[in-house]
Amino acid sequence: MKKLQLTSVLVIVLILINCKNERDPDFLINNTQVGKLMRTSPVSELESIYSNDSIVKDTSAPAFISNSNTIQIYEKGGQHMLTLTPNRDSIPKIGIVRVLDPRFKTENGIGLQSTFKQIKDKFVIKKIVTSLNNVIIFIERSDVYFTIDKEELPASLRYDTSINIEEVQIPDDAKIKYLMVGWD
Repeated sequence: MKKLQLTSVLVIVLILINCKNERDPDFLINNTQVGKLMRTSPVSELESIYSNDSIVKDTSAPAFISNSNTIQIYEKGGQHMLTLTPNRDSIPKIGIVRVLDPRFKTENGIGLQSTFKQIKDKFVIKKIVTSLNNVIIFIERSDVYFTIDKEELPASLRYDTSINIEEVQIPDDAKIKYLMVGWD
């Protein structure tokens, strides 16, 4: 009888561990998907992909004037989840995805609430690009890239735009400002 109880407890523990490690596919980021959105999904299918959510298209400027007509995806209830930028192909697909909801995470658990140290621990950094206000971190063999605000850097690195910032100069506790996926 005790063996049966011990076996039952072990089975329950294993089930709980497996459930904890599984990622919700609606919030998974990898090279082929961002949640429900697939890399190959045409813009024309967004209404069906996000049928339970709200879609807001940028119609403030005519398409021939605007460089990009962004599409914002809101969860029912108001949470802004994603901002999508279509490419200019004859059959438009999504070129850039900006993730705004912290529930979205990469396969190795990196999301908007992660730090630079967590990025370094989980990915191989391909390149770091310095811009006026940010540092952009590109990852090996991934379409995901991260932006860190220069305010997260030591003061000596914040204001000189000619400095190429290296991995060792970014503090481990630097927070992610933007999480982006580029499919162009």
